[in-house]
Amino acid sequence: MLGVVHNVTSATRLFDVLPLVATDPRIQVLFTCTGSSAFTPGTAEHLADLGVQAIDWAQAERTPFDLAIASSYGGPLERLNAPLAVLPHGMGYNKYLKPETGNRKPETGNRKPVFGLSPEWLTHDGRLIPSSVILSHTEQLDRLRLSCPQAVPAAVVAGDPCFDRMLAGVPLRATYRAALGVRSGQRLVVVSSTWGPGSLYDRAADVVRRLRLELPLDEYRIALALHPNTWFGHSPWQVGMWLDECARAGVVVLPPEEGWRAALVAADVVVGDHGSVTFYGAALGRPVLLAAAAPDAVDPASAVGRFIDKADHLALDRPLRDQLDAARMSDELAGIAALVSSVPGRAAPLLRTEFYRRLRLDEPPEEPEVRTVPVARVPTAPVVHQWVTVELDAPDRARVVRFPVDLRRASPPDGHLVVGVDTPSAVVLESAEIVVQDHAGDARRWIAATLDALPGLGSASMPDETGRWLVGTRDGALLAFTGPSPAGRVWASVVHAWQLAAVAFPARVTVTLGGEEFTAEVRQLTAANR
Repeated sequence: MLGVVHNVTSATRLFDVLPLVATDPRIQVLFTCTGSSAFTPGTAEHLADLGVQAIDWAQAERTPFDLAIASSYGGPLERLNAPLAVLPHGMGYNKYLKPETGNRKPETGNRKPVFGLSPEWLTHDGRLIPSSVILSHTEQLDRLRLSCPQAVPAAVVAGDPCFDRMLAGVPLRATYRAALGVRSGQRLVVVSSTWGPGSLYDRAADVVRRLRLELPLDEYRIALALHPNTWFGHSPWQVGMWLDECARAGVVVLPPEEGWRAALVAADVVVGDHGSVTFYGAALGRPVLLAAAAPDAVDPASAVGRFIDKADHLALDRPLRDQLDAARMSDELAGIAALVSSVPGRAAPLLRTEFYRRLRLDEPPEEPEVRTVPVARVPTAPVVHQWVTVELDAPDRARVVRFPVDLRRASPPDGHLVVGVDTPSAVVLESAEIVVQDHAGDARRWIAATLDALPGLGSASMPDETGRWLVGTRDGALLAFTGPSPAGRVWASVVHAWQLAAVAFPARVTVTLGGEEFTAEVRQLTAANR
């Protein structure tokens, strides 16, 4: 059998379905890359990471196969010597897209070719290219019947294996949230952008930064899912540079290959555009706000076209928090989102049956396995620059609110600047009132050295080898806090508030961060026990 890879996007969908047959010892799977995609960079590395060694396209053309499977069109697929099954690499077929190669029919009249449903993609010299046209919903079959009737006999409505994997992962929602650094009481906002003109990252890229700066750190977590074509069309290094400020402000930047599905299952609300990821969020029941959409890029009769016509938009000229908190999934939108699959949860058996039919092999008797989506393995480091306000409800109770620092604007009049040692900005470091080191070590020595090195610093904080957080101040006080680690960074801010209020340090303190409370024992260290 041959797995046909166009780019990283198509590869990730292909590997959703290959386990349905690749575990069978009667079947060997080889791989090839068409080389036809404008987003080929990164594909060879992705396959190598999976342990795949691909054969070149010329060899694939010469070799007879019992079945070839692709999760995209494009390239000279008609040259393969095998029955060909093609499935979507996104949520069905929705976008207008011109063929990648010059050997397709030109557009006729005012009709635009819908990717995966039009003759421009499905035929070559009047002959149907795929043997099996895999569709996720009957609404695509209805549009296929209108746009390319000769492909209807090859159509197989088999559901959406990508969506089914997300459904299978719903019981792991708490696990996915924890892996993304979402604490109790926090809301997870997933920002999704497809690729190309009209996408969120094309028209409203600043919305990611605005969301992070306008939403309190302890009440909201932000995760960003950019289309792989954006990553590999511009290079991971370039995208990383564009997102550097957002990442340092606490945005979880999801890898291009995987992570977005776990994030959607974990999400409380989705901000997106006309891409598949946004629609998948709605199909999972998550409220959606569109920060951008390109109606002229999608078929208005498609599921995505209907969705963006009815979905609420994020008003970028108004504060964002109230809009996020008010976002709801209406019954009308839920009905449109149900077009994700005609047979939710059933893609695995339906696809396996079709693949074995084409392979002319008896299908295994046991039910195929539906795999959950993997836990997102992403860094969740603390925000480097934080603007912190502390409200003392009593000397032993404090409410702490933290925001990322907006380096483009002047600091607000209240609060104080807390900077981590990972800061790349010498100016910010010199301006800090508190510097924090998150890694445990010789805290007493580090605090003294840092206060000496930064004369304008009010205090420094670091955990010692026992796990206590030590806070040292400019006037010589040294306090040890023994309590939960999520609150470790804020103890220095609490000490700062105590000093401003000129109150005695209590023996125990409770802080409120977002929706959580943390309590720590406080011990003042003397010269003898420091």
